[in-house]
Amino acid sequence: MRNGKTIFKAAKVALISLLAFTALSCNEKKTSGKTTITASFYPLYIMLMNICDGADVELSMLAPSDTGCLHDYQLTTKDMQAIEKSDIIVVNGLGMEDFLDKVFETKSERTIVAGKDFITEDGNPHIWVSVSGAIYEVNSISHALCELDEKNAEIYAANAEKYIAKLEALKEEMTEKLEAHRSKKIITFHEAFPYFAAEFGFEIASVIEREPGTAPSPKELNETIESIKAENEKSGNKIPLFAEPQYSSSSAKVIAGETGSEVYELDPCVTGELDKDAYIKSMKKNLEVLTEALK
Repeated sequence: MRNGKTIFKAAKVALISLLAFTALSCNEKKTSGKTTITASFYPLYIMLMNICDGADVELSMLAPSDTGCLHDYQLTTKDMQAIEKSDIIVVNGLGMEDFLDKVFETKSERTIVAGKDFITEDGNPHIWVSVSGAIYEVNSISHALCELDEKNAEIYAANAEKYIAKLEALKEEMTEKLEAHRSKKIITFHEAFPYFAAEFGFEIASVIEREPGTAPSPKELNETIESIKAENEKSGNKIPLFAEPQYSSSSAKVIAGETGSEVYELDPCVTGELDKDAYIKSMKKNLEVLTEALK
């Protein structure tokens, strides 16, 4: 585990440097040279790989690709240096990157908030986990990039159109194949799937860990077990439990042992290979898992 005080001091020093950074005017649109674009974390980086393919850009990412959701992420000095030299910062917003609040203040005109104006469910920021949410963010990012970087605007627009067509086809395929399972109940590992569930008509009966890595207390675990037993008895079926590949499934296995429900994995697409089709591949895997779990 990182030493919080050390990280805080390092970030504070780097932040002072960032506040003094004036190499690029925030009011000038990029017209020449390689455009440096930094994504806050993995799902946005995959979107950028698609949008920026063939453009004169240099992409980077703050949180390493195996970080997962940014619930406890802390800025490092290296992160601050990357932010300093970036022309454009791309973030999810909606509370996902609270650790970047000061950056938003100092580079707001060069920061693209992919989830801007998205109508959330109880402020939940995991909008990319639904395919419609991913399409929304790709649209948002590409339009903003065209404004900030006119030199590459045509490439951004064409690439976004192609990628959105792929995502629309993915959504159509998933909707068709999951139609028979609408209204069925599932139990998820943490609160990453409300938009996904709404898109494909599932009901989330329970959430095992409200924050990943924070195991439920014995009382919470017992309440979840009793709730699932009641749901299983009422429906006559065992409600499947879905852990996530990024986190330990120990709590899910305990619940499964007490309720008879089986444990599967759903991927919120927050880690993986740096492959342009990584999101689509992960979602197709989710489709396979759901089809198996709900048959």
